[in-house]
Amino acid sequence: MAKSFRCKLITPEAQVLDAPLSAAVLPVWDGSMGVLPGRAPIVAKLGIGELRLDFADQADREAARGGSRSFFVDGGFAQMVENTLTILASKAIPAESLTEADAQAEVAEAESRRIEEIPDPAERDKVRRERERARQKLRVARQFRARGGGI
Repeated sequence: MAKSFRCKLITPEAQVLDAPLSAAVLPVWDGSMGVLPGRAPIVAKLGIGELRLDFADQADREAARGGSRSFFVDGGFAQMVENTLTILASKAIPAESLTEADAQAEVAEAESRRIEEIPDPAERDKVRRERERARQKLRVARQFRARGGGI
């Protein structure tokens, strides 16, 4: 059985990553999903939260010398086929670029809107999603800092 699998992280703006991994934990729409080498084929809808990637120890590759990396992702899809995980994320922000202060400000701004005063149900749902997105971004920033804040 393989000790690693290829992972491609792609957003509408760019290919963010293409590297061998030993494991990945994805935020899916109904929780979290772990991926290991040799996983059966699957397609999953991404949710909002932390994407954690554990790199395979490949001394000949500069970007993949073991260790982990986290991203804040917001929607998209993931597919695992033939030991390749392809993640098509609507948004993928490296955890190291998130600051707790900015995320707290985003939470405060999102929670300042009073949902009960919004007559349109679609607008209320939009505000709820903005609140959840801000809370998850803050959670990712705090977890990154708690792990030492390094890649």
